[in-house]
Amino acid sequence: MRVLKSFLVVCCLVSIVGLGYAKVAVQTDPLTRLFEGNKLFVADAPAKKDVNQARRQELTKGQHPFATIITCSDSRVAPEYIFDQGLGDIFVIRVAGNVIEPTILGSIEYGVEHLHTPLLIILGHESCGAVKATLESEGEPEGNIGAILKKIKPAVEAAKKANMKDKAELLDLAVRENVRNSYEEIMKSPVVSHLVKEGKLKIIAAEYLLKNGKVETLELSQEALPAIHHKH
Repeated sequence: MRVLKSFLVVCCLVSIVGLGYAKVAVQTDPLTRLFEGNKLFVADAPAKKDVNQARRQELTKGQHPFATIITCSDSRVAPEYIFDQGLGDIFVIRVAGNVIEPTILGSIEYGVEHLHTPLLIILGHESCGAVKATLESEGEPEGNIGAILKKIKPAVEAAKKANMKDKAELLDLAVRENVRNSYEEIMKSPVVSHLVKEGKLKIIAAEYLLKNGKVETLELSQEALPAIHHKH
């Protein structure tokens, strides 16, 4: 009988703690939630994910992600891992070089307007192969891959104006310029720009560092980041 009572007490405590964590997750600011998750990822201490049958069944009723993330297709850059999130938590769009074109922009609009995510993160990353290929390309790029390089080329040309001798630093500058250009393209969307002006959407630019797993925010203009002052 004592064993049974002890078991019931433990079950109750686990349920209470679980509800507490769920409540915190729901109430936590989306940006804070993502960066707290990134801290767990960097520390090799991921939180336990609810990916069981019950959760999968729950998600058949619909999705309610709290953030939209546009990032690169690079196999080393997986937002669900980087931000330590589970099924149904984030709406992810991936394309080589995190470039913006109509179908990608349409996917972003779906996330921020239809799914009502209050946060959009444009996530570039260290040593981006698409940006590096653009830096090293000569002449006019051809074919479908060439179409990606053409989208990245303006960022590369802007980075080259800094006259950096170190290739790694030049590449990183080009990566950051490419993220900013992606922001400019995204803001051409009437849907996105309206949500930003209405205060219903925050847009954050960031870079993922392969060497240590950290995500660092990138500076945009004051117009780009209205009322956003977030320290990590």
